[in-house]
Amino acid sequence: MSETGVICGGCYLVDRAKLVGHWPEEETLAVISEETLQSGGPGLNLAINFKRLGLDLPVSAIGLVGDDHDGAYIREVCGRYGLDASALGVTRDARTSYTDAFVNTQNGKRTFFHCQGANALLTPDHFDFSQTSASFLHLGAPGIHETLDAPCGEDANGWVTILKKARKAGLKTNMECISLPPDQLAGLCRPCLPHLDSLVINDHEAGALAGVATVTGGRTNIHAVKEAVAKLLSMGVKTLVAAHFPMGCVIARPGEAPRFSPSVNVLPGAIVCSVGAGDAFASGLHFGLLQGWPLERAATLAHAAAAMCLLSFSTNEALNPAAECLALAEKWGFRKEGDDA
Repeated sequence: MSETGVICGGCYLVDRAKLVGHWPEEETLAVISEETLQSGGPGLNLAINFKRLGLDLPVSAIGLVGDDHDGAYIREVCGRYGLDASALGVTRDARTSYTDAFVNTQNGKRTFFHCQGANALLTPDHFDFSQTSASFLHLGAPGIHETLDAPCGEDANGWVTILKKARKAGLKTNMECISLPPDQLAGLCRPCLPHLDSLVINDHEAGALAGVATVTGGRTNIHAVKEAVAKLLSMGVKTLVAAHFPMGCVIARPGEAPRFSPSVNVLPGAIVCSVGAGDAFASGLHFGLLQGWPLERAATLAHAAAAMCLLSFSTNEALNPAAECLALAEKWGFRKEGDDA
């Protein structure tokens, strides 16, 4: 089946990213040295990244924003990148969702404060695939959408309902997660696995869903990640599971042994911010697969896109066309299994 278009659905919000000199104790002060306002969310990030990488397919948005300045800003961004926002709803019943992301410049660690806003009102009814010509649905992210996270009829949650509707309409399905407490993540996402064609997540999330300890003492166990992604295939994901982490990624497909792919050897001093790097990785991987590239080349672009994202304070405006991302990766080279990132 040739790809005809992409739908990026679910989480649409604004990100207010702030650089702070240190993470403060309660009732003390930290100075914000830099701040940006950007559109974001797992739905919109992938959509914009696809276009920045050069995807020559129609990309549509499905989500819900508030009837406010932030909502208008998100719709303006969609127009700027040529996204079809006709299914991006507007509500007067809640403000546009937003996240305050604080980045500690001492160690690069991130802390997020999130307001669900309009995303809490998003329902399966907002997802109408009856007239779509698209062939691929990217959906994210369970855990920050109150209505979709709740049971929906006979389904465990609204995410399952959407995925079932998409599969019935002939779309390939992919889901993105966020790093929730393991029990919460497993409860929300395990029912979705049998309705997914692919799943691209990080090592923590893969471990939580598979019930495998993938990270110990802050270090990723690559062999455990291989076990986790293989288990996720056995739990219902149809064609591909990928788990990314600073050292690289592990990708599993049916009938094949999970394979490790090393990340780009980005010098620590070159890293500005890691916010959005996971979305950049997923964007690069799916960009290649949608183009019909071999998996190895698609994984190389995934790492290259993530590396380029690390060099910017932006969540979704960091990427250049795919060829430029690949050139950067070739210039810096790749890590080896067991290297520290």
